[in-house]
Amino acid sequence: MEIKDLINERRTIRKFSQNPLTNEQLVSYIDAARIAPSAANLQPLKYAVVTDKQMNDKVFETLKWAGYLKGEYTPKENERPTGYIVVCGDSDIKSGGYDMDVGAAVENIILTALADGVGSCWLGSVERPRLKRLLKLPDNLEISCVIALGYPAEEPKQVAMIDGDIKYYLENETLCVPKRSLDEIIIKKA
Repeated sequence: MEIKDLINERRTIRKFSQNPLTNEQLVSYIDAARIAPSAANLQPLKYAVVTDKQMNDKVFETLKWAGYLKGEYTPKENERPTGYIVVCGDSDIKSGGYDMDVGAAVENIILTALADGVGSCWLGSVERPRLKRLLKLPDNLEISCVIALGYPAEEPKQVAMIDGDIKYYLENETLCVPKRSLDEIIIKKA
């Protein structure tokens, strides 16, 4: 599949089949993150991999899902992710300011997973102190975000934005995700 096709196919997945993921799969996605661009090539990002069912359940409890749908689209027990990658910044290498590194690394993870048929949800609404304790992370690691992963059990669709409304919504049980038009986002052609 061409990279542009993969990018166009990518949607956030919040409902997953319960086919398990392996640590090896998630490590292969992290290997793609490892080679992403990094400011000044400092490479301050570290990753925790979670695929154990009991630990997955505990990680799930630290996350908030689909804010625009006010909890009604939180995955049910038989729809939850079967793996997580927790993205952390190492303050011994760089004390903050690695948001661009995170964006590049996470996109590599998401696209590499999708090429494998694995869906993902990039979560920023995380109870960080609780998750840090749960994973027993050292003080120098600060949680940036969590990527929930699993085989998709839904097919969200991209729709045109209407009247500037960016909020995703359900239509006949399908998640609809409004996107701005190309004409709206290109401000100048020189």
